Amino acid sequence: MEGQALKFVIVGHVDHGKSTLIGRLLHDTNSLPPDKIKEIKKASKELGKKTEFAYLLDHLKEERQQGVTIDTTQVFFKTEKREYVIIDAPGHVEFVKNMITGASQAEAALLIADVKEGVREQTKRHAYILSMLGLSQVIIIINKMDLVNYEQKHFDEVKKDIDRFLTSINIKVNYYIPISAAKGDNVAKKSKNMKWYKGKTTLESLDYLKSRLSAENKPLVFPVQDVYKIDEKRIVVGRIEAGSIAKGDKIKILPDGNITKVKSIEKFKENIDKAKADESIGVTTEDSLFINRGNVICKPHQEIQLSDEFRANIFWISKKSFNKDRRITLKCATQQISCKVDKIYKRFDSSTLKVIEKNAEKLDNLEVGEVLIKTKKPIAVTRFNDIQELGRFVFIEDDNTCAGGIIT
Repeated sequence: MEGQALKFVIVGHVDHGKSTLIGRLLHDTNSLPPDKIKEIKKASKELGKKTEFAYLLDHLKEERQQGVTIDTTQVFFKTEKREYVIIDAPGHVEFVKNMITGASQAEAALLIADVKEGVREQTKRHAYILSMLGLSQVIIIINKMDLVNYEQKHFDEVKKDIDRFLTSINIKVNYYIPISAAKGDNVAKKSKNMKWYKGKTTLESLDYLKSRLSAENKPLVFPVQDVYKIDEKRIVVGRIEAGSIAKGDKIKILPDGNITKVKSIEKFKENIDKAKADESIGVTTEDSLFINRGNVICKPHQEIQLSDEFRANIFWISKKSFNKDRRITLKCATQQISCKVDKIYKRFDSSTLKVIEKNAEKLDNLEVGEVLIKTKKPIAVTRFNDIQELGRFVFIEDDNTCAGGIIT
């Protein structure tokens, strides 16, 4: 259970109390500097409200006025067990795009629902994204119990509804927790108001989740972001997504398949001989090969499969409909290539998950498609559950992201 920081995402319908829960977690784990608390009290008073933890996250004045969480922000706190990174994903429909990028970095998810409002369209849509991203650790938080006098029957009703829906999309839940984020019940401390609930608090349940195994033990995946020419050196730079690399290692450059050796590893103001997953580095090679942005460096006999055809789930987020067979740009890690969707096996509504059509010709805004993609040339891709960075992609049209997808 201990070890590296656990990254988790908090998702749910807008106004169901996400920001308040995050504020409460930070407050109850003493992760806030005193001046921050003073600032929240002041901001809340100006707006004529009681102390609102939600304002913690809304650093942006405009967000305070609009009352909307706009981008994906990362927040840190720790318990006695380990450190945590909260990825706060936006709740509004038009921010689904950011939500996909936020949730795709997480190892676990808290899905929050208001006990009075129950399961809403957006709750379902967010749950679907979690399922699509293969998140296997999910905690359901049923919030605002203080508004129903902490009565168990209301919790049981919402729990039954959520459970029915999540079972239909193959999400297994680790814990269901009744809380009041505003009052602090069952967040860091057991609630005296819900004696009927015998389970863990939110913090205890988080401590029981597992951190993802370090990507360091996987085969090397090093997507090239750029090549710098400094003096006579050509330095290939990027971030190691998996595995490790050392001076003298034999490496293979995809998609061309050229093999060379690592001459040096370069890191700003540091002298190092090896590097591992999650580090951003530069390498020089013994042979002067033509290496470009979009190439992927791996080790011979451990290389990622190159493919020009794969199945994926895509979430279409552009207002303009997408028609099958239309050429579109696919971006995966630093690779960018023209492709077309050869088949749309199924298209369905992302909030009800009803199949709208099988063997479809198009996808409309906020629909999900199970598709077959053909790229112009083979690229390095994997299933999302194997190496996330090479298992997720976006579609780009006229410089706009219009879909997010994962390779199945």
